[in-house]
Amino acid sequence: MTQTPSAADDRRSGLVAVVGLLGVMWVAEIVDTVLGGRLDALGIEPRDTGGLSGVVLAPFLHGGFGHLVSNTVPFLVLGALVALSGLARVLTVAALVTVISGLGVWLFAPATTLHIGASGVVFGFAAYLVGRGWFDRRVGYVAVALLVVVVYGTSLLLGLLPRPGVSWQGHLFGAVGGLVASRLLARPSPRRRARPAA
Repeated sequence: MTQTPSAADDRRSGLVAVVGLLGVMWVAEIVDTVLGGRLDALGIEPRDTGGLSGVVLAPFLHGGFGHLVSNTVPFLVLGALVALSGLARVLTVAALVTVISGLGVWLFAPATTLHIGASGVVFGFAAYLVGRGWFDRRVGYVAVALLVVVVYGTSLLLGLLPRPGVSWQGHLFGAVGGLVASRLLARPSPRRRARPAA
């Protein structure tokens, strides 16, 4: 007889997944350091068919430990907030954000550039949490959305501005991916009961 996992178990699994993804980033950066930065070449190269694999790989690659550290805390915090809704939810959001962010970079970022880092996913998690508060309108989700805006709002807005050396396209399309995920995964509004005819 199979048992359905409890909500607490599902949340725990989601949190483990977030920590696991972060662990892969750290292992990848350690390996990349040993290899002299050669893994970074696996990032997204806009409009180069060989760079399409970077759509999936780029979030796990970083331009040094400073870059990775700057993404670690927001990835962990925002990812954990998403993971409180369970394993399937956090993996679905991460997948949607990764694909939309990566394809947006591949299509619209300048040619001959290379894009790596998890910041697109970070922006996606933040936008998802804000969007979920908007679309679901439940008190807890709205509170989380407001918390994200208060804590990360300024840095998120600045991250969307074009700046040299920053993959603002990844940030922008990561945020788009988060909003798309929040809309697709929103609970349908309960239908109003039809009034009986007079």
